[in-house]
Amino acid sequence: MTKIERIEAALSAWKGREEACDLCPRRCRTDRRAGPSGFCRTGVKAVVASSLLHFGEEPVLSGLSDGCVPETGRRRRLGSGTIFFCGCNLRCLFCQNYQISWLGRGRPVEDEELAGLMLDLERQGALNINLVSPTQSLLPILRALRLALIRGLSLPLVYNTNGYERADVLERLAGIIDIYLPDFKYALSEPAARLSGAADYFEWAGPALQEMFVQQPDLELDEEGRAVRGTIVRHLVLPGQVPNSLAVLDWLAQTFRPTVPLSLMSQFRPCWRVPPDLDRPLHPGEYEAVLDRARRLGFDPLFAQPELFADGGHLNPDFDRKDPFPWKRRNV
Repeated sequence: MTKIERIEAALSAWKGREEACDLCPRRCRTDRRAGPSGFCRTGVKAVVASSLLHFGEEPVLSGLSDGCVPETGRRRRLGSGTIFFCGCNLRCLFCQNYQISWLGRGRPVEDEELAGLMLDLERQGALNINLVSPTQSLLPILRALRLALIRGLSLPLVYNTNGYERADVLERLAGIIDIYLPDFKYALSEPAARLSGAADYFEWAGPALQEMFVQQPDLELDEEGRAVRGTIVRHLVLPGQVPNSLAVLDWLAQTFRPTVPLSLMSQFRPCWRVPPDLDRPLHPGEYEAVLDRARRLGFDPLFAQPELFADGGHLNPDFDRKDPFPWKRRNV
């Protein structure tokens, strides 16, 4: 089956879900036709906060370097074609994207316009189409993808998710999504409940992650080192939560053999409704303890961020700007 045929099959199987939405673990069964509703506060249309070339993703997604391709002189394509969607099925008290996940600062778009955004990113030279927080907007995204594919969209599709997913829903995305980019936030229920409002996070995220690896088990790169398919797991180390991070790494290492591509993030900045125990920067020693465990467990490739410990409150994105990430823009 082609991607278009798989999208049509998924939309057919999910007919009526907008009338009683149960596409994520919350299973609110809310009627989205009545307007923004449910835990994610999303309606029938996708709500887009930003659409841009993003240069701050993992190098295999954003591009490895500036300049030209050796021997050909051809300019490298750079930047992940990122579309940020409003709403979320978690309530992370420390969310750096709270303007869109909690406050919904974006605009509803028709399926035709969303397809146009994807095609425009391809024309700008994007390496992929990176769908950030797609779960609550899955149906309009698939409708728009179908239109974009009919018009010639040819880039890899990245499903950039918080990990709180239903594995049986992801099964329908087999053959549609090329690259899965899940957060794997918690292996312990206490911080999951207190910090993100999802005590059952691990119960859903574990099987969801396994389904992603069933579909895309191997990270495949093209001749320029850019990802074309695969799964990369992200984990953000939080202040005072080293035991949770170590539990996450241990579970990943025990579950997926021989190796898992891991992006270990240190970019935590206190913001939004952060509780007192998280109201401080991440200590370098905390990150190094988790990074050391990741190295000893053999994650490969391992993307690390030890350079982000300098004072960086200004690094929080601002979705009230046209470009929420001005510090990550390169001269391309």
